[in-house]
Amino acid sequence: MAIQFLKHGRSAEESSQDAAKVRDVVTGILADVGARGDAAVAELSKKFDNWSPESFRLSEDEIASCVRSLSQGQLDDIKFAQAQVRNFAQAQRESISDVEVETLPGVVLGHKNMPVDSVACYVPGGKFPLVASAHMSVVTAKVAGVPRIITASPPVGGTPNPAVVAAMHLGGADEIYTFGGVQAIAAMALGTLTIDSVSMVVGPGNAYVAEAKRQLFGRIGIDLIAGPTETLIIADDSVDAEMCATDLLGQAEHGFNTPAVLLTNSMQLAKDTIAEVERLLKVLPTANTAGVSWRDYGEVIVTDTLEEMVSEADRIASEHVQVMTRDPDYFLKNMKNYGALFLGARTNVAFGDKVIGTNHTLPTGKAARYTGGLWVGKFIKTCTYQKVLTDEASALIGSYCSRLCAIEGMIAHGEQANIRVRRFGHRDVPYGTAVPA
Repeated sequence: MAIQFLKHGRSAEESSQDAAKVRDVVTGILADVGARGDAAVAELSKKFDNWSPESFRLSEDEIASCVRSLSQGQLDDIKFAQAQVRNFAQAQRESISDVEVETLPGVVLGHKNMPVDSVACYVPGGKFPLVASAHMSVVTAKVAGVPRIITASPPVGGTPNPAVVAAMHLGGADEIYTFGGVQAIAAMALGTLTIDSVSMVVGPGNAYVAEAKRQLFGRIGIDLIAGPTETLIIADDSVDAEMCATDLLGQAEHGFNTPAVLLTNSMQLAKDTIAEVERLLKVLPTANTAGVSWRDYGEVIVTDTLEEMVSEADRIASEHVQVMTRDPDYFLKNMKNYGALFLGARTNVAFGDKVIGTNHTLPTGKAARYTGGLWVGKFIKTCTYQKVLTDEASALIGSYCSRLCAIEGMIAHGEQANIRVRRFGHRDVPYGTAVPA
């Protein structure tokens, strides 16, 4: 049986956003904030969010008020989630080792792993204030050892969102700002009179935030450029349509352009899932959003073999891949392109999004072909060093270096080697010539 598409989503051409328009708007805002700093940020915040506080940075009293406004149960739940993220990030950090090795007698090479000096963590607002995004960025940066962590999130309903602020604070943020959009990214990345610039900006956001990160990359570091959330369900007839439909719609509610794909080797499950999605949309409170995503971006693909399922899954290269088959580890062993795998019907993408401990900032738009998601290593610089301990080693490496520079015609480089051969190897090497073999 050939691979069959029971339901198609919109084509790449149909679903593409007006990238040029987004790019031009972002370019203008970045230039404005770069030129006018705080004044531009204030004007843009008033324009886009109707938000013009005396200071965008929250005071200790304002932060404490946000924390107090939450119930003890809510605070306990936030702390539980952050403990899971922290524990896994700590295990990841411990897997990153410094290296020092003597590669030749007297030649020592190594690398050190050091945290970046400052990070801005952006937490989006939009339809949902994503409390969990604070855990994923702030806690992970803290475990990496970043000495200055600042955070920003837009106001929700004309005020800072208390749960988001509490999560930022409990996660270890040093400075908390209530502003959003491109102006927030620009202010933190470029700096203003009241905000010191940072070395790196991380966190998800809308198309404008993603474009701002793209344009700023190089002047600052970023985690990745995240587009609309994606989910892929890989299932066989060991699970039922209700489970598949629930997990598809669980991600489709993110927005109006969220790809949700079922990949199965069971024609019956495929048909039943389509019907079950339609049934659930009649009772789902967020159906107005999820239904549009399913209508425009939902896909159902039926294959014959497990090998075809792996091949299709790697082609799709989805951000989230939920595997509900008799042998989910087969996909762990054989798949190559995914942001994160959720193996078995007992887990799901929402666990990863909110609480289980892995990071939910993941590659989209097929970026899983070449990168993973945010993790503690993103905040770590691995920097090399070298030492030559003996005269003999310097003369030996210098001889090879001299001749290799001559091949390239880089005479001054060669002289860096030659002078050491003369000094430490006591050989007479005429200026501008290579050391004889």
